[in-house]
Amino acid sequence: MTAQSSPALASPASAGKVDPRFALIGAGPMGLAAAKTLLEQGVEFQGFEIHSDVGGLWDIDGPKSTMYDTAHLISSKRMTEFADFPMDEDVAEYPSHRDLKHYFRKFADHFGLRERYLFKTEVVSAKPLGASGEGWRLTWRDGEGNEHEGTFAGLLIANGTLSEPNMPEFPGTFEGELIHSSQYRSPTIFAGKRVLVIGAGNSGCDIAVDAIHHGVSCDLSMRRGYYFVPKYIFGRPADTMGGAIKLPMWLKRRIDGVILKWFAGDPSKYGFPKPDYALYESHPVVNSLILFHAGHGDVTIRPDIERFEGRTVHFKDGSRADYDLVLAATGYKLHYPFIDKSLLNWQGDAPHLFLNCMHPERDDLFVLGMVEASGLGWQGRHEQAEMVARYIAGLRKGTAAARALKAEKAAGFERATGGMSYIDLPRMAYYVDKATYRKAVTSRTEALKKDAA
Repeated sequence: MTAQSSPALASPASAGKVDPRFALIGAGPMGLAAAKTLLEQGVEFQGFEIHSDVGGLWDIDGPKSTMYDTAHLISSKRMTEFADFPMDEDVAEYPSHRDLKHYFRKFADHFGLRERYLFKTEVVSAKPLGASGEGWRLTWRDGEGNEHEGTFAGLLIANGTLSEPNMPEFPGTFEGELIHSSQYRSPTIFAGKRVLVIGAGNSGCDIAVDAIHHGVSCDLSMRRGYYFVPKYIFGRPADTMGGAIKLPMWLKRRIDGVILKWFAGDPSKYGFPKPDYALYESHPVVNSLILFHAGHGDVTIRPDIERFEGRTVHFKDGSRADYDLVLAATGYKLHYPFIDKSLLNWQGDAPHLFLNCMHPERDDLFVLGMVEASGLGWQGRHEQAEMVARYIAGLRKGTAAARALKAEKAAGFERATGGMSYIDLPRMAYYVDKATYRKAVTSRTEALKKDAA
């Protein structure tokens, strides 16, 4: 089923009057979770989605998708799915992007979310009408290029975190083909080429494996070391191996470190640099194949780049090599182009928001899905959406729990890191400790739920 573009806002408010609905931007996993929980709490909204259907980046045909043909989840389906909408039994343990596109379409149909969205619609501007509670003016462009305006009671931003490429600048000029991983779709582009992949995160390692199989050669340039986690341990998805007992981080690191040595060995013997940070201070790489190929000599590990010169890449250890194609798997930047950064309480590389979603001063502005943690899954994000939906509903009813949460976020707060010292990278600027974060979110949700009963 494919949704169609709507030429104008359904049931607009009368002239000069603010629409009592919230505006919700995005119909990817986070947008859909928000739409579902808003409906459950009786909070009316109007959804906006730039693509012709739901699914966000998981629909490879979407205009903002950064998927590639061989992409799969790096977490298992049971640890990632929405708790009240499990994936089908016949879906693989590590689903492909095709499986996930269908999953989100079925989710939207099951909960009646499609009719709440304007598709093929891009929000180009969002501006507050005044102080918190006075409303927002949105400008959006439909599929025919026509612009429309409307005012809404509030704004929920759920347009994702993995669409704006973080492309570094390199000294010199490369005369071969230079692309970012966001442009990568099919391994056929590697045929007959000497390939250099820059960046050894999860996407970089996945794409390097593609290049190994389809290119003439593949090198992998790494600025720092990573911890590698196999996808399976004792025949089970690795992320399902955690027990019910919650261990202190110092002990969890020690135990998990031993397990990784058993199953992943010592990556440094293949040329991978040793991590200069502790386990879990950055997102680990979940990939069983890159170490396999490194052990077979199919990939050469290179250090950081010093400069380009024609088709030659010079590395910081003094070595050099020639390539036909360089692919930068250097991640993404948070990108909310339709709203001024100052309105989001931006600090450093990310907005500073209570539990990564709630503005300290405004109760009509929320950023959903700007949260990362090992093992958080879509259920953890659904919990975030439910907290926000219940908070909005609680404020409208004037409940004590909603008033208490309003005062708490206005009083100042720190990110829910659980005491972890994450490495200083843009992609880690909104990283949280899963257990700490989920406990904080669910406890506040329970208070809102109890007060609303």
